[in-house]
Amino acid sequence: MSVPFLSAYNSTKFALEGLSESMAYELEPFGIRVIIIEPGFIRTNIMNSSVLAKKALDPNSQYFSLTQKLANYFNSMVNNTSSTSTTPPDEVAKTVLNAITSENPQLRYTVGNDAAAIIQAKREMSDEEFGKMVKNQFR
Repeated sequence: MSVPFLSAYNSTKFALEGLSESMAYELEPFGIRVIIIEPGFIRTNIMNSSVLAKKALDPNSQYFSLTQKLANYFNSMVNNTSSTSTTPPDEVAKTVLNAITSENPQLRYTVGNDAAAIIQAKREMSDEEFGKMVKNQFR
């Protein structure tokens, strides 16, 4: 996983959230409900399907060190099955099932303690504080 990959991954999640929220408001008059599932770190094989930029693999590249730190961080999260920071995939499935079978579904459902903590931190912290917190996870 490289920094551009992480940025691309997060930005697509952010874009889908914005699109889904907008669609929820537009489609509600037609009786169509939109549900947003906001998972935290889910134990998947994402690292096995990631594509790294060639420069990120070059030990002489300025990106190499950060890429290695990110890869180590994500691998430790995926491999630590006892961690409360990661969530098994079946929890996402349970949340989806709960949302789609609810008589009155919410717009948003978070999955995992880390997702709830990140959302709360984003609300309570300044942009600068939140940015420092995120950057410190990879140092």
